[in-house]
Amino acid sequence: MIDLGFANYDDQTNYANAGSYLVNRPGYPALSASDFKLRSGKSINVNIWFFMQKVNLIKENVNLKYGLGLELNNYRFRSDISFKEDGPIPYSISGAISNAPFIFRDSVSFTKNKLAADYLTIPLMLNFSTNHSGKKKQFQVSVGVSAGYLYSSRNKQRSEARGKETNKGDYDLERFKFSYIGEVGLGRLKLYASYSPKSIFENGLNMRPYNFGFRLGN
Repeated sequence: MIDLGFANYDDQTNYANAGSYLVNRPGYPALSASDFKLRSGKSINVNIWFFMQKVNLIKENVNLKYGLGLELNNYRFRSDISFKEDGPIPYSISGAISNAPFIFRDSVSFTKNKLAADYLTIPLMLNFSTNHSGKKKQFQVSVGVSAGYLYSSRNKQRSEARGKETNKGDYDLERFKFSYIGEVGLGRLKLYASYSPKSIFENGLNMRPYNFGFRLGN
């Protein structure tokens, strides 16, 4: 079973207190919410489920639904920000070195700039379904939670000046992801959605991710 949808986040960051995680370029405005706005139509969520099963609880109409899969999120930025795991701090007169992740406004213009965050995810839902006779399309509603573990993250960029670049790092992303999830479907057509009440970053940025789209498969 595969999910095809969109990825986004609710930005609740207090940029005045983001600390050293954001590196500001001299002579330019400080990094703000506008620098982290996404290209909504190109920020994609793809989930690949190895399996999704149901255990009957009450008369085949109430079930416990669970599974295991990969949650792949691609956040496409409008601005020219870059993520760095550590190393020389841009614009630093002293040439200081940072031993922690940071984000800065880059000096080149990107035609493609995205942060990819991939999780190994276990969903657990309570499923309500009707019409098991097979004469009518089955209507289903499922609500529950999921727990994910971040196993890969990278900043992929494309520009005329540098070509294609893929920079891997944790970037202070929260290792574990907890989400509220749900789906609704009629027959084979299903819609899904998820929302995490906690930021995907450990410090500095308070961005609470959500996904929605179509669920394909039995």
